[in-house]
Amino acid sequence: MSSTPGPEAPTETPDDVTQVIQEDAVPDEHGGAATAGTETPAGTDSETDTDTGTLSGSSASTSSRDDLVREGEVAADFLETLLDIADLDGDLEVDVEGDRAAVAIVDSEDGAAPRTLVGPSGSVLEALQELTRLAVQADTGERSRLMLDVAGHRAGRRSALVEQARSAIAEVQSSGERRELDPMTAFERKVVHDEVLAAGLSSSSEGAEPSRYVVIQPAD
Repeated sequence: MSSTPGPEAPTETPDDVTQVIQEDAVPDEHGGAATAGTETPAGTDSETDTDTGTLSGSSASTSSRDDLVREGEVAADFLETLLDIADLDGDLEVDVEGDRAAVAIVDSEDGAAPRTLVGPSGSVLEALQELTRLAVQADTGERSRLMLDVAGHRAGRRSALVEQARSAIAEVQSSGERRELDPMTAFERKVVHDEVLAAGLSSSSEGAEPSRYVVIQPAD
C-alpha cells in the first residue's frame, strides 16, 4: 500500500489531535450547510449539491470498484499516518459499500479503537471523515464520498436510527400529519430518508447546519 502524506504533526496528546480535527476540518460547500428552509427529496443528504441528489463533478455511482478500492487504500494510508502521529491504537478495514469506499478503524490486538475520534454526537468522526475525503481527493483528483467509521459508531447509530424512523413513520401513517424529527447529521438524515422511502412515504430535509432535520410527510 502506497504511503499518503499525513497531516502536519499536532501536539503529542490525543486530546489535542481531536481539538485540531474539530477546529480545522470544515466541510466544503458540498458537504456542509444548505440554505435554511430548503426542502429536499427523500433518499438524499447534504453531501450532494443542495440536497438534490446530484453530485458535482464525476458521479460516485459511475466509479468502478477498482477506483473505490483505490480510494479506500489512500484513505487507509492517511489514517494510519494520523494514528501513528497521535500514538493511538486501531486496525484499519477497507471495503466497498454500494457506490462508496468504506474505511473503519476497529479494535486492534494492542488495544481498543480510539473512541476519542468519535466525539460528542459523532462530531469528531464527521470532521475526520471530511479530512480523509480531502486527502483522497488530493491523491486521486476526484471528489470522494468515502464513509468512515470508528469503533462501530456508525453501525450502532444506524440501527438506532432505523428504529426511530420506523416509529415516526408509524405515527405519521396513523395521524396523517407530518412529523419533524430532531436535528441530525447528513449520514443520519440519509438513513431516515431511506427508511421513509421504503415505507412508501416522502421526506425532506429542512433548516441549516448544524440544525438541519428531517420532515416526514404523510402519503398523498
